[in-house]
Amino acid sequence: MTNKTTRRERSAAFVRHMQETREESSSFAKVFIGVLIVFFGLIFAALVLSNNNSFFVETFGKDAFITKVVNKLTQNNPNKEHADFVLPFGLRRQNILFLGVDASENPDDLWSGTRTDTIILINIDPRNKSVNALSIPRDSKVYLPSNNGVNKINAAHAIGGIEMAKRTIEDTLGVHVDRYVMVHDKAVKEIVDAMDGIDIYVEKPMHYNDYSGHLHINFTKGEHHLDGQQAVEYLRFRHDALGDIGRTHRQQWLLRSLLSKIKQPSTITKIPDIISVAKKYVKTDMSFYEMSQYAALLKHVDMDKIEIATLPGSPNQKGYISYWILDPEKTQEVVNRIIYRDKEHLDETMVFNAGIMGSNNNSIKIVENALKTANINVKCTGILSKTHSQFVAHSNKVTNDYYNWLSKKVENIGGLQFVYDPVNYYCGETDFTIIISDN
Repeated sequence: MTNKTTRRERSAAFVRHMQETREESSSFAKVFIGVLIVFFGLIFAALVLSNNNSFFVETFGKDAFITKVVNKLTQNNPNKEHADFVLPFGLRRQNILFLGVDASENPDDLWSGTRTDTIILINIDPRNKSVNALSIPRDSKVYLPSNNGVNKINAAHAIGGIEMAKRTIEDTLGVHVDRYVMVHDKAVKEIVDAMDGIDIYVEKPMHYNDYSGHLHINFTKGEHHLDGQQAVEYLRFRHDALGDIGRTHRQQWLLRSLLSKIKQPSTITKIPDIISVAKKYVKTDMSFYEMSQYAALLKHVDMDKIEIATLPGSPNQKGYISYWILDPEKTQEVVNRIIYRDKEHLDETMVFNAGIMGSNNNSIKIVENALKTANINVKCTGILSKTHSQFVAHSNKVTNDYYNWLSKKVENIGGLQFVYDPVNYYCGETDFTIIISDN
């Protein structure tokens, strides 16, 4: 009876963790969307239109804040046709800590006492113009500095503010945090409203009501012009068979729509409003100049070459508290790979074992035949319905360089999101898994 109870408790803890992870992924997207809107808005204003300063003078006046910033960023550039970024830290790699915080109980202070429900460490390599992203589960069980004992990692900010949050990350992972960006939960709504809404194609009917959470979603299939609140509802919808993957796909559509609108000339007049929202709901130790330079770097980054990972571990229930217990060895592997960029050099002679997961046997067979033609050993296949295609590396020898080399030989697997996950849940003893989406 005890064993059955223990298994039942572990199962319940795991389910709760996965539910919380879904919410965490939603916040992850909101942080990225909010910050990227500001970054791309800045870069569009400061770099793309840098040769048209008269536009800003005529639109906002020569003494306006945005006009002065654009003039300052462009006046020392003697060759505007070859505008490039000059990062404040030079060419060394940098770690930027992105934090998404929940609502504060203090109406006069949006940040004090808030928990960081989203924690993402971004590693930027200016020399190679590449970006890696490490997601840190908010329930990770860690030691808090200054004798604050054991707690969830998301409590660090609530107890000791941004300095404790940064130091906890540094002590836990053995890394250095160069800069931080915190985004409040309300940022997406306000930014979309500042842009007078966005156009989205809703892929299916979405209906859901949570009266206790004041969440009401009611969309029909088809084209919609969403205001800020509706954009948040679109992002938060998760009551479908695809769960987290379906929501991730919708978040990507929303982001594409936002970035597309930012490029429209009519959006330029909204930049002061976007900056105003950023001042209220985005907190950072970066200067405006530094943000514009990071934005310039993002313009050069190939989004298909970004490596992402989540700190590996397992759920654990202690009383009424659920923790994510980090796997020390696997965590070190992920940190070495994503943050320190430790990886094997590309060896085209190596033969790896592959796994293929797809929604139907036909799509699996096509990829399987293509891999075998390229002398790749397909060790296992399986049915898995997803809308987000991925190339998941389980071995440190399987790098992004290897994937790019392989995708040139096997055109069926080009353009997949690259994920590093040393824990292989799919096919057991394989070096990588290719996930083929329904689309």
